[in-house]
Amino acid sequence: MNTNQDTTRGAERRRAVTWRVIAGAFIGALLLSGCARDGQFISIGDQASGYNREILQMSLWPLALSILIFLGVSGALFYTVNRFREDRHDAAPQQFHGNNRLEVVLVLVPIVIVLGLSVLAVRSLVRLNTASAQALSVEAVGRQFWWQFSYPTSKVAGGVVTNGNEMVMPTKQRVSVTTSSLDVVHGFWAPNIGGQRASIPGSNKTWEVDTDRQAVYQGNCSQLCGASHSNMRYKVIALDQDRWTAFINAATAYTAPTPEPGSAAERGYTLFTQGKASTGAVACSACHRVQGTSAGGQSGPDLSFFGTRRTLGAGMWEAMTPRQWEETEVQPHSPLKFSPAAALHAWIKHSPVVKPGSLMPRYDGGEYKINGKVQKGGLLTDAEIDDIAAYLRTLKLPEEADYWRGIPVSGSTTAGGNP
Repeated sequence: MNTNQDTTRGAERRRAVTWRVIAGAFIGALLLSGCARDGQFISIGDQASGYNREILQMSLWPLALSILIFLGVSGALFYTVNRFREDRHDAAPQQFHGNNRLEVVLVLVPIVIVLGLSVLAVRSLVRLNTASAQALSVEAVGRQFWWQFSYPTSKVAGGVVTNGNEMVMPTKQRVSVTTSSLDVVHGFWAPNIGGQRASIPGSNKTWEVDTDRQAVYQGNCSQLCGASHSNMRYKVIALDQDRWTAFINAATAYTAPTPEPGSAAERGYTLFTQGKASTGAVACSACHRVQGTSAGGQSGPDLSFFGTRRTLGAGMWEAMTPRQWEETEVQPHSPLKFSPAAALHAWIKHSPVVKPGSLMPRYDGGEYKINGKVQKGGLLTDAEIDDIAAYLRTLKLPEEADYWRGIPVSGSTTAGGNP
């Protein structure tokens, strides 16, 4: 027997295992770092959510049993290896045929464990999927590459209250979310408020989420859906009941303000609703709706109170400063190092350039693709694009209904809006 060779091989195996552990920890750290953006973390263990509390309570038994089984098996293994070491027992081991009692125990114990865990899982499934009569209804429709949130019980002229990429919900109340898709399969997941569901074309999936904490939470598309899957984010803004009521009442009664004559906003409104036929620039109202105006488009996000929103491009840019979309300073988390004002200008000018796969037309005369077909964009000057931006910034809810104002961003030290 070559003991030196065995010792060398053993040392090499230990070094290999050590490096695998280090590599695994490093990769895990990288994966976890992807859950944070500008200091905001998402967590499936957020105990402000009843959904997450139920999942945790269900998980405690499997975790405890796993630890007990690990300790029991490890203890038996170490005992056996130590008790019957080769250097202590030179004689051949005694031979025997089977052990019926041991075999029965080894079969029955796993069956009992699996049945017990099945009961716990079924109980949690019933609790999490039972509809509540008091639940608020929200419809979430996934599209490439943004989210539309609608509130079916809040009727307005031309439909219901709708918002793009920002889901507003009350705290301490169950919220029934019905999700679907109009193109490919997407995945709706805001871990802090509850579990995820697939958004499937032609299928409506309904489940309930909730939170006890007033905050802004991060949501993401969890299903690979195309070129801008990673840019398909959204925010969930949870408000105390009084603020939620103020928001939904103001949103239901909202009518877009009339721009002042001769102002940049008035020129922007004309371009928004009429486009510019001489240069092939399509009217924004062909795709977007604004309550109280002739703009009734359905294929793009509802822009009725865009000026109140703090996100753009399905969460690609955020405007968390007091000046919001007029802010000219670059914010640290801007992926393309645009200020909010510059991001809004660039988004209107050439959305497919700054967000791959965006179906919004270009207004710089460039080409873009829709369903694989090359399209020629219209042309607007930078001044005309600034006029449209000026109009969009006027579309605000009343201050008391600003659902971002002073709301803390979960996992961050900043608030979502002005104090």
